[in-house]
Amino acid sequence: MSYNKLKALEGNIEAISTALAIHEERRNATTAERETLSKFTGCGGIKEVLSIGTDTPIPGTMQEAVKRLLSVLSKAAKGNETLYRQLLQSLKSSVLTAFYTPTFLIQAVAEQIKDPFTANDLKMGTFLEPSAGIGGFLPVGDMATHRTAFEKDLLTGLVLSALHPDTQVFIEGFETIDSQETEHNRFDVIASNIPFGDIAVFDPEFQRSDSFGRRSAQNAIHNYFFLKGLDAVRDGGIVAFITSQGVLNSTKTSVRNELFRQAHLVSAIRLPN
Repeated sequence: MSYNKLKALEGNIEAISTALAIHEERRNATTAERETLSKFTGCGGIKEVLSIGTDTPIPGTMQEAVKRLLSVLSKAAKGNETLYRQLLQSLKSSVLTAFYTPTFLIQAVAEQIKDPFTANDLKMGTFLEPSAGIGGFLPVGDMATHRTAFEKDLLTGLVLSALHPDTQVFIEGFETIDSQETEHNRFDVIASNIPFGDIAVFDPEFQRSDSFGRRSAQNAIHNYFFLKGLDAVRDGGIVAFITSQGVLNSTKTSVRNELFRQAHLVSAIRLPN
């Protein structure tokens, strides 16, 4: 089925409105509300959102939905212009970065993670999703005792926390994990579809490192997530990321050398382009 931008935007509006109401009323989502929240997909590829507040015309089919979106954001901001701009910028930023993982891929990764625990009759105690979106990788039911998630985007984080009230959610970048009061500082499993690209991340601990691989990892966010993930996983734990081909295809070997110095490679699977 082809991607329908209008339908996706309308689903996002309903999810955002629902999450804001739940947050305002300080309660858990109902079953029906959880269904609404789960339809949130961010604004990845919905370039019309970038036209808000500019001279670029918005196509007629999208105009009414955009008006509803702005009304929801305005209601949430309650006259606070700074907050309104933050919410709007949150949406605009997601146009280039929010592309959610198909369910069948998440299930495939989950099965690979679960196998060693099941085979050895072990309990998955702690789980971290460091770039969570709406928490597609978070284990369901009693598969994990403690769940932690990081999501940098403000609106997405609100949807995430409403959808997963049993998860410790931080609406912050993964680079802040060392300064957060997480329930655990070492995790059994860390899994996510991590961001990628030549986006720099500043981490004081990496910057001070004697390792060139750790210092240079700050220049590409996908490399940084891998090394930061290894810092956060316990000895014998598992890090499972979906990422771009840049991690393994790069001609620069310093980051890969650092990865293999810290961990054993269990498997690497190339997906179709």
